[in-house]
Amino acid sequence: MRLTAKQVTWLKVLLHLAGLLPFIWLFWAASQGYFSADPAKDIQHFTGRMALKFLLATLLVTPLARYAKQPLLIRTRRLLGLWCFAWATLHLTSYTLLELGINNLTLLGQELTTRPYLMLGAISWLILLALAVTSTQWAQRKLGKRWQQLHNFVYLVAILAPIHYLWSVKILSPQPVIYAIIAVALLAWRYKKFRQWWH
Repeated sequence: MRLTAKQVTWLKVLLHLAGLLPFIWLFWAASQGYFSADPAKDIQHFTGRMALKFLLATLLVTPLARYAKQPLLIRTRRLLGLWCFAWATLHLTSYTLLELGINNLTLLGQELTTRPYLMLGAISWLILLALAVTSTQWAQRKLGKRWQQLHNFVYLVAILAPIHYLWSVKILSPQPVIYAIIAVALLAWRYKKFRQWWH
């Protein structure tokens, strides 16, 4: 049975809650002192993982819609992408303010050049910014064929973001590896599309 437009609307409501409720929990946990001795790191990792989850969910929509024969699922892709950008922005903001401090923002450029994994994260965020700004139907009409070319850069983010996560952890744990494996699987699912680019 295919999803109806009304069911997709309710699904969007649930997805909005999936994006909003963790933020409310994060704020509450921080105010209650539920994090470790290094809460800044905990907040950075939490926001980064949330961004990755929404990125992977965004990449999952198209194959899921195709193989489950649920074309209306495509309508959730923009929503998921915007939540990915929102959490990525929180991730960048938490690092900038909590790690460097509001009075030391000039250190950000120095940090980017001395820590390559931060550069990968910054590039990923800039791409997500471009995708978020051009996610409207107006931008799609305005850009024409270039819109799809631009939004194909999400695949580059799917490569850079898991590497950023793997590279940023001091002790390798299963979690960043699992995210990387899922990202590789979702990209491999599109091998026919990538193969067409080379012909």
